[in-house]
Amino acid sequence: MRVLVIGGTGFLGYHATGELIERGHDVTVLGLPPAPAAGLFSEDVSVLLRDVSKLDDQELRALLSGFEAVVFAAGADDRTAPQAPAAKFFYEANVKSSVRVTAAAVRAGVQRFVLLGSYFTYFDREWPEMKLAEHHPYINSRKQQLELTTIVAGTDMALVVLELPYVFGSMPGAVPLWAPLVNYVRSGVPLYYTNGGSNMVSVHRVAEAIAGACERIDESRIFQVGDQNLSWTGFLQSLCAIIGREDDTVRIIEDARISRMSWVLDALHSVQGKEGGLHATHFSEVLVSNAFFNPSESRRALGYRRGGLKQAWRDTVMACPEGEMFGNWQKFSQSARRLFRRE
Repeated sequence: MRVLVIGGTGFLGYHATGELIERGHDVTVLGLPPAPAAGLFSEDVSVLLRDVSKLDDQELRALLSGFEAVVFAAGADDRTAPQAPAAKFFYEANVKSSVRVTAAAVRAGVQRFVLLGSYFTYFDREWPEMKLAEHHPYINSRKQQLELTTIVAGTDMALVVLELPYVFGSMPGAVPLWAPLVNYVRSGVPLYYTNGGSNMVSVHRVAEAIAGACERIDESRIFQVGDQNLSWTGFLQSLCAIIGREDDTVRIIEDARISRMSWVLDALHSVQGKEGGLHATHFSEVLVSNAFFNPSESRRALGYRRGGLKQAWRDTVMACPEGEMFGNWQKFSQSARRLFRRE
């Protein structure tokens, strides 16, 4: 099968490319300049350096012609804090380009379009009382992306949306987004965190799910792809074990205090002229909840395996340079000991 991986030089796209190659598919990677480091991909992977947002509709159709499946692994992360208004940034990054590429894929005769989304759209449906899409620009962009690409794909192409939780692992030459948290644990200062938890998954399981979507799914579907449901405390204690930290006590910040303190981050963004993709004032409610789901159905349909999460955590830790953004976490911990003990 000929597969195009858009965003293939990024974390998820890189691992999806490797899995597809292992399964014998003919893979082309599309990424933004500059060129990836020599040796990042095997010699049988074709690499194109283009910005799809700069291509017109005719150029997009020509680019996608001849591919049986397209994986869309591009877009902005939820932890991005762009210049305000954030809604405009996330629309451009997550909605506009994916909808245009979906439309071009239909015209080019692509059979399957695999869109890597976020599990926040799942919880927007499951927890309507939280109004997640209304409160958070990033989640709103993912909701719009899902709705509009579904309309554009119609019945002419299978649109397979994979709603992903927190993904762990590493890739050559990249520092994981988890570096600040890893170095917080490394620091030895007391650990403070919240109630709640999340589903978590190894990037290798995600890559298997992506390949399975390309091979197995012939109709438009939405899948929640994941592995283990874990509390934040259990997650942090697992990091302690990997790092070799003896004191793995996690001091729980009360939900009410988290809610009262969360406005600070939004205020800091505001004075810098920025706006987070997730508004801390409202996201605190999500953070202290159990963002759990059962991935059994998606595992059966897509054929990906369980397990590998502990190794993915190890890979994440190994890829995080010591001291990366450590100062911010040290200040947070010092402040936390004063603030969270107040009555």
